[in-house]
Amino acid sequence: MRISTVRRVGLAVAVAAALTSVGACGGPDDGGAAKGDGKAESRGTAVVKTNAIAALLDVQKKTGAASSAKVDATMVLGSAMSMKQSGALDWSDGISGSMKITYTGGAMADTLKKAGGSSTMEARYFKDGYAADMGAALARQTGGKHWISYSYDVLAELGGASGAVMKDQMQNTSPSQGVNALLASGEVKEVGKEEVRGVAATHYSGTVDVAELTARTSKLDAGRLAALKKQLTDAGITTETIDIWVDGNDLLVKKTERGQMKTGELNSTVFYSDYGTKVAVERPPAGETIGFKELLQQQGAAGTAS
Repeated sequence: MRISTVRRVGLAVAVAAALTSVGACGGPDDGGAAKGDGKAESRGTAVVKTNAIAALLDVQKKTGAASSAKVDATMVLGSAMSMKQSGALDWSDGISGSMKITYTGGAMADTLKKAGGSSTMEARYFKDGYAADMGAALARQTGGKHWISYSYDVLAELGGASGAVMKDQMQNTSPSQGVNALLASGEVKEVGKEEVRGVAATHYSGTVDVAELTARTSKLDAGRLAALKKQLTDAGITTETIDIWVDGNDLLVKKTERGQMKTGELNSTVFYSDYGTKVAVERPPAGETIGFKELLQQQGAAGTAS
């Protein structure tokens, strides 16, 4: 795999992760951005939730506190990429865990195929960054190092507004962020009762203004926030429809996000199961790992030499 190709692939993954995460930006932990009073009334020993906001406040709390789960997901990001992912994640202190990622279509899959790389890779997530196994094609270019290590600080530095958002999201994310987004928008309704992979669930839906939600919940300074809004506008992302399905224990079992980009649809579906599962992840061996910034520096040195 050519180093220039790895650079393009690496930056594309970072930007994609940032753009798809802003639609799930977390609202305030106490649901303070939600519209509606969220009241519940008691009838005997049961508590009857009077509206969708009240129900989602319980989901937000219980899903966020669950700490870990198994995850099974698919995502389409316009013509850039489509992928499927499976693994287990822990969000008790930032994101940690391991996911198997397969690029199933789009420019990303084509680039990997032409470069001789595998369309399937492993990603390991840590509090300060993540590592991706790019396989033998990368190892041939880096003296046997087939893992790329991405520091969130480096991605924030190199990626501008997208990198800053990605850093914030990956260090403060949990499955309840889809719930937070609906609470922050205030535009949420209960659709009905449905079954999700054999589990009885309640379906909620709402539409989120991506730029407004980002402005309200982001920790970015004014300059980077303006840059991010421009980036979203240039990409054609304005609103997303978020649907969630919740089981009888107020735990999220499914989430979908749908929107439009200039390059096509933005569509993701995530299933959650086995809450509380044990998640253990090890950093790849140092001798088999190269930092993304170091990779870029090597490319620059190679370009100068030629």
